[in-house]
Amino acid sequence: MRVFITGGSGWIGSGAVRALIAAGHQVTGLARSDDSAAALAAAGAAVRRGDIGDLGVLRDEALAADAVVHLAFRHDIAFSGRFDEAVDADRAAAEAIGEALAGTGKAFGLASGVPVTEGAAATEADGHDLGPDASGPARRYAIGEYVLGLAERGVRSMVFRFPIVYGAGDPGFTATMVQVARDKGLAAWIGEGTNRWSGVHRDDAADLVRLAVEQAPAGSTLHVVGDEGVAIRDLAAVIGKRLGVPTGSVAPADAAAHFGWLAGFIGADRAASSEATRQLLGWKPERPGFLADLEEGHYF
Repeated sequence: MRVFITGGSGWIGSGAVRALIAAGHQVTGLARSDDSAAALAAAGAAVRRGDIGDLGVLRDEALAADAVVHLAFRHDIAFSGRFDEAVDADRAAAEAIGEALAGTGKAFGLASGVPVTEGAAATEADGHDLGPDASGPARRYAIGEYVLGLAERGVRSMVFRFPIVYGAGDPGFTATMVQVARDKGLAAWIGEGTNRWSGVHRDDAADLVRLAVEQAPAGSTLHVVGDEGVAIRDLAAVIGKRLGVPTGSVAPADAAAHFGWLAGFIGADRAASSEATRQLLGWKPERPGFLADLEEGHYF
């Protein structure tokens, strides 16, 4: 298959590019910088210069491909206080791709996140009660509902709901948690620390993206989850041991000062199940679990 991918030089996308090429697919990646273009070329992908704001480029590449995997998101904008602007750009990109693919039967996969269902592990059936008038973080999830709706318009649409994606080279949430512990001299959690993060090894996530591109039916909600839920205080215990710093609780009122932008994620319960996804695609995560990967030491 000819696969067009956005975000293909990023943390998750670079793994997906390797998995797709290893399976014999021809991959073209969108690159907005020389570094991104070089990384894609080194992985064996063709390169199309541009960014997700170049809607004409997205339409052209979608029409030229057999499948589109849209993993790019303007995190640089979102984490600088302009979250709504980043979501607007993502929706415009998804709609440009979706309109181009309508009636073609081609595959279109969109990156999203696992929904938060406090006290219970979120399933693939959760989080579908969102419309275009959603506000706050739910606005991004609502883009997924638009993509799933394309199944009724002749698109083999799917949404990849990612949890925390970990592994060697991770620049994201887990690495930031480690850095905060190093900087503060305390591997911490908020309150009791029993809230959980679901997670997946980057290489297992890449395998699922490849499987989905090849065989997921239209309208599939896919939970890219290896570990259903690991308590934050258990993650902190490993971090504290590896760094040689104490562990302990931070009061909710002090969380923002201690963790910065990570506070909202540290305090949330983001457990999620992938049972339906595994049954649908025969996906079997094989890499180390969340705590085992953290124990390997590459974060330190």
